[in-house]
Amino acid sequence: MGILKLPLHSVHGGKSLFPIPQPLLLIQPYTKFLQSPGNVGPSASNTYYWGQCVLKGAPDSQFSTRSTSVSAQPVVEEMGDKTEENPVSGDSLRRRFLNFYASHGHKVLPSSSLVPDDPTVLLTIAGMLQFKPIFLGKVPREAPRAATAQRCIRTNDVENVGRTARHQTFFEMLGNFSFGDYFKKDAIKWAWEISTEEFGLPIDRLWVSIYEDDDEAFEIWHNEMGVPVERIKRMGAEDNFWTSGVTGPCGPCSELYYDFYPERGHSDADLGDDSRFVEFYNLVFMQYNKMDDGSLEPLKQKNIDTGLGLERLARILQKVPNNYETDLIYPIIEKASELANVSYVHADDQTKMKLKIIGDHLRAVVYLLSDGVLPSNIGRGYVVRRLIRRAVRTGRLLGIKGDGKGNLEGAFLPAIAEKVIKLSTHIDSDVKARSTRILGELQREELRFVQTLERGEKLLEEMIANAVSNANKTGNVPCISGKDAFLLYDTYGFPVEITKEIAEERNVGVDMNGFDIEMEGQRRQSQAAHNVVRLGVEDGRNLVEDVSDTEFLGYDTLSARAVIESLMVNGKPVIQVSEGSEVEVLLNKTPFYAESGGQIADHGFLYVTDDENREKAVVEIKDVQKSPTNIFVHKGTIREGVLEVGKEVNAEVDAKSRQRAKVHHTATHLLQSALKKVIGKETSQAGSLVAFDRLRFDFNFHRPLLDTELEEIERLINGWIGDAAVLQTKVVPLRDAKEAGAIAMFGEKYGEQVRVVEVPGVSMELCGGTHVSNTAEIRAFKVISEQGIASGIRRIEAVAGEAFIEYINSRDSQMKRLCSILKVKAEEVTTRVENLLEELRTARTEVSALRAKGAVYKASLIASNAFSVGTSTTVRVLVECMDDVDADSLKSAAEYLIDALQDPAAVVLGSCPDEGKVSLVAAFSPGVVDLGIQAGKFIGPIAKACGGGGGGRPNFAQAGGRKPEHLPKALEKARTDLVSILTEKAS
Repeated sequence: MGILKLPLHSVHGGKSLFPIPQPLLLIQPYTKFLQSPGNVGPSASNTYYWGQCVLKGAPDSQFSTRSTSVSAQPVVEEMGDKTEENPVSGDSLRRRFLNFYASHGHKVLPSSSLVPDDPTVLLTIAGMLQFKPIFLGKVPREAPRAATAQRCIRTNDVENVGRTARHQTFFEMLGNFSFGDYFKKDAIKWAWEISTEEFGLPIDRLWVSIYEDDDEAFEIWHNEMGVPVERIKRMGAEDNFWTSGVTGPCGPCSELYYDFYPERGHSDADLGDDSRFVEFYNLVFMQYNKMDDGSLEPLKQKNIDTGLGLERLARILQKVPNNYETDLIYPIIEKASELANVSYVHADDQTKMKLKIIGDHLRAVVYLLSDGVLPSNIGRGYVVRRLIRRAVRTGRLLGIKGDGKGNLEGAFLPAIAEKVIKLSTHIDSDVKARSTRILGELQREELRFVQTLERGEKLLEEMIANAVSNANKTGNVPCISGKDAFLLYDTYGFPVEITKEIAEERNVGVDMNGFDIEMEGQRRQSQAAHNVVRLGVEDGRNLVEDVSDTEFLGYDTLSARAVIESLMVNGKPVIQVSEGSEVEVLLNKTPFYAESGGQIADHGFLYVTDDENREKAVVEIKDVQKSPTNIFVHKGTIREGVLEVGKEVNAEVDAKSRQRAKVHHTATHLLQSALKKVIGKETSQAGSLVAFDRLRFDFNFHRPLLDTELEEIERLINGWIGDAAVLQTKVVPLRDAKEAGAIAMFGEKYGEQVRVVEVPGVSMELCGGTHVSNTAEIRAFKVISEQGIASGIRRIEAVAGEAFIEYINSRDSQMKRLCSILKVKAEEVTTRVENLLEELRTARTEVSALRAKGAVYKASLIASNAFSVGTSTTVRVLVECMDDVDADSLKSAAEYLIDALQDPAAVVLGSCPDEGKVSLVAAFSPGVVDLGIQAGKFIGPIAKACGGGGGGRPNFAQAGGRKPEHLPKALEKARTDLVSILTEKAS
């Protein structure tokens, strides 16, 4: 594309020259910016001094990487001469922040995935989330201090995106963290130093907020940093006291604000005034534990949690009016402007807002798709779908048509997403590697939405018009019903937020309570995205402190002697448990595999024996779970005797069930390799289950697999099984595994050392599960089903090993029984069944014809019951019950009667064809329809009286119900209503 074009009023830099993670060397600028009062960032002459660098060795501390991405490595680089780099570019600011804190002893860690390893939070919304177990004391710190550039998603303010200067759904949070190491003084000192010296922010433009009672922070800011009293604001708990929940870690906050208009002075300055101030750095001093009674107890380990908004800092230093016009986002907006054939610089505010929405939403969607979140109607998938559809509709409002490459029916989002991917290099290198899948998913989702968008928009316009019309008649505020909003959501793919936006543009409300009722649990699931990170200390905290990690022996043995470290009943620690009780047992070591990585837990027994090896207690284990701190919890039932803490047990895994799990787990690896060979390398795992009786594998793909493709997959896998390949398992550094091409599973967390399971020449994956030693142990593989489970997600279920033998034997038994019933050979079953089906179809057709004739005959007998209504026009009316006539025959009867009675005529018939079932039909001749009476509208209220509904054309309509006992009353209503309406219309 050449040189990056930015708004005329902007000061932006050129391209970034920094590669993603290289060997651990750090750079610190030797000469700082020249500063002048009132100047932001570089000197007024725009001369930058970056020629001399001091290279420093990184801290040697080790820190466990909690990243979803296999490619994630500590984000620090080996720097050379960077004289060509613009020091205020977004990429440079990110790098300079990390290098600054690395030079102050922080371990620089990669961003964690947008899919957090935390069931209480839907998406990663803060930089501290990956450190939550450390803050809770559940995981020991492996380094005293860390720094990150964390990708974050927040959608609680999505309606403000594009309207304000700072609201975004996707953003980067730069953070420095202390785990019981430095505290308030150093955190403040370094925040001030990096802001004023490293980034060159003018001191007279910086304001500070502190918690109202935090005198210590005031003293540090004022006496040691030199911030004037008038630029330090004390604020209440709502603004400046961070809590993790009702109880748990908490503490005061201190924030740095940038003042765009210092000439306005200090009196009556309001830091909440977005037009003057922007908060860019937040420091949380985690120093208390909030107790049940609300009191604050000082924490033994005080922590620091900070966040500096990269986009906000870039806005300040690049001298642009909002976050969107920084070089982090503006190139995306520029591409959208090109497709819309508009100039952003000269556009009106509404057009600019729409372009900003697209720029923001595409950024969020690309990173979510890269992290394995696919569009759906619940949870994270709902967030992606909502953002995509909001972007599509916004693009249509801008007049974007087609992909910009001549295809007017093509999707435009992929063309913009390509720009996001190009900008992703220094944020997440995996995005580019996954670009084919990202663009394909975007295209499919957009085109799928467009297919229903126009119909939905037309229907919404009708709903809005009806709401306004009804409001004019009643004098109420116009409002779309919750039922109608749900219809748009469920049938036409409209997220309710879009329905609300469009309706609000016309001053029409939406009944959200009614919508929530229609949505039932589905809508509540989609609301799971919270803007709160809960750090409540669970009851298990003492347990974690008192019990050491469990040593897992199960890779090498299925039995072991172990000591009972702790016992729990109903989640509470106990010393002794007796026969018949459900119990949770914590051992110092175990051969039992705990459920993880899709593989279910081992089954087996714990035995307590006396000195003569006689059984004193037996515990049957049916489940094993693993805590974040690697403590194995064995869940079972005491079948005999008494279990006590401190006793030694024989832990024995059920060898047969373990073998079944091993077979299915290795077969799962082979299945993934076969899928990549048959349908393409871009497909990837989206979930799995490794059980004793089957395996289940979810993967990304946009269509059902063909029978030939499934046959080829089976052929490949069974061929690899027959090769009798010896598996190779080893533990290696994460970086080495990545370079070797090992596949990682989305959603799994990997440390710096990972376990690699390889089937030579076939498969190599990061996996902590149990596996066969030789592929020949799998014996055979068979797909038993393939189906779609969500948009873009397919599922294969299969069996292998002993489960394969059981499956084949069961199918063989069923086939023998079928052959016996049909009295044919196995190879003749298909032909025989086809013949039987044809005979059945013929018989059904004949029966249907006979029923129709019977119904017509009945109709001829009741035709004489018709009566006349009207004076100027005489209409023949017939309303009758036809007992148990089925719906199709009822239709035939009505058609006969409408002809027999001649125009004008109105016929309403009802029947109860089955238990708990009502059928209704209304047939109106042309003369009746011309009077303004429509069958489709007339039949609905009649069916409602029978607990049902229905509709149809003006001249003919069918309906049903579930309350046969109400049919007489419903037909009486039909008779009364027809007489009333026709008396008025035909007189």
